[in-house]
Amino acid sequence: MPGVASESRSPRWTLLAICVATFMLLLDITIVNVALPEIDQDLGASFSDLEWVVNAYALGLAAFLLVAGSLGDRLGRRRIFTGGLVLFVAASVLCGLARTPTFLNLARALQGVGGSAMFATSLALIAAAFPVGRERANAIGAWGATIGAAVAVGPLVGGLCVEHLGWESIFFINIPIGAAAVFVTLRYVEESRDPRPRRIDWAGVVVFSAALFALVYALVRGNVEGWGSALIVGCLVASALLFAGFFALELAVAETFDLRLFRNRSFNGVSIAAFGLSAGMFSMFLYLTLYIQNQLEYSPLEAGLRFLPLTLVSFAVAPLTARLAERGPARVFFGIGLGLVGLGLLLMRAITPDSDWTALLPGMLVAGAGVGCTNPIIASVAVGVVEPRDAGMASGINSTFRQVGIATGIAALGAVFQARVESRTPGPAPGEVLANIPLDRIPPPLRDAAHAGFVGALDDILLIGALVALAAAAAAVALVRR
Repeated sequence: MPGVASESRSPRWTLLAICVATFMLLLDITIVNVALPEIDQDLGASFSDLEWVVNAYALGLAAFLLVAGSLGDRLGRRRIFTGGLVLFVAASVLCGLARTPTFLNLARALQGVGGSAMFATSLALIAAAFPVGRERANAIGAWGATIGAAVAVGPLVGGLCVEHLGWESIFFINIPIGAAAVFVTLRYVEESRDPRPRRIDWAGVVVFSAALFALVYALVRGNVEGWGSALIVGCLVASALLFAGFFALELAVAETFDLRLFRNRSFNGVSIAAFGLSAGMFSMFLYLTLYIQNQLEYSPLEAGLRFLPLTLVSFAVAPLTARLAERGPARVFFGIGLGLVGLGLLLMRAITPDSDWTALLPGMLVAGAGVGCTNPIIASVAVGVVEPRDAGMASGINSTFRQVGIATGIAALGAVFQARVESRTPGPAPGEVLANIPLDRIPPPLRDAAHAGFVGALDDILLIGALVALAAAAAAVALVRR
């Protein structure tokens, strides 16, 4: 009977399937960072190519997240979730088989599309399986713990895979995990739909995706092509016009981004917090990875181990924050969490050309505590400050802000990073080459200068990341209300 879970359709099986798929989805975000130097050497990737390995995935996820939710409401959430799983696994196989950076980045974008279908329907499937009460709260808590666990173990799993099996294995590992998740989903998860689904806004998806791609492309290629070149100026102008067109379209139809939600100052605050955390902190992982592996010459496994303090502190602080948040105003936790992220990034600026990785450790611990303090509050406030009927769209918009923060953060920091490396390092080599080349491949007479230039440029973008996090903290404290 509908609404009555049989033994074969137990809500616990639904939770298991969603947690397994979510673990795989988020593992693929963190696991790839420690593989980037190996991908660079094997595929002959440029610095821009490495940025796109992360950005292509984030763009695919951001562009299709909201439309995937609408498709799930209309066609069935289990169906869209399963389709996303299959697409994600198939794209993972293509990533592992890639022999050129372009092919890899296209496959990563396809992964992002599959991931958007899983991410957009996960909470709705949990809500359908656990309709009310403490069981739903516990289920969402378990899902949140899965997110934390994936982030925590990602760098270590990535290091083990890359060091012993090659970088391709970080994608092939998704095959058995995905197959198990598909089986459990088809066998045990109940289908659910929205009786009054929103219209699918394909025009909004196309315009938003084009605007975001043009902006990120201009930021990534600005140093190489020249910021005054026709290509870069044209991309920036096109992006501005497309974003304006997108907002005009949504004012008329309110199908992808219901702009009325932004009349709510608390929703604005949590959206800024989500963007600031991603742009200021999560986008920094690419550059910290290149520093630890290319400049300090640690292996992928050794690099993964050195990220563990940050991720484990985050994992430990998150559930404690979730419990404390029930007793205090959310804006306090935003202020503390994002403030700690900003402070942690400032502490990481203690690095010098003579430093080892331990110079980063105090900042990693503080930033990890900040991430753990902020992440669970973002998730709960985004849906808690709007009407219940708007919770799905609010969650999707908030997740989109996270992915846009990662994509634009990596691109903007990368533009500054390349320019600063080039200006700080004597010689004719362009910043894109100096930012990407391992230290042991630089001729000895130039090695010290190149290393000092890299460290100085990293110091500069750590300051920018800190300012972004602190600005987001101030905005969240000012805007978010109980």
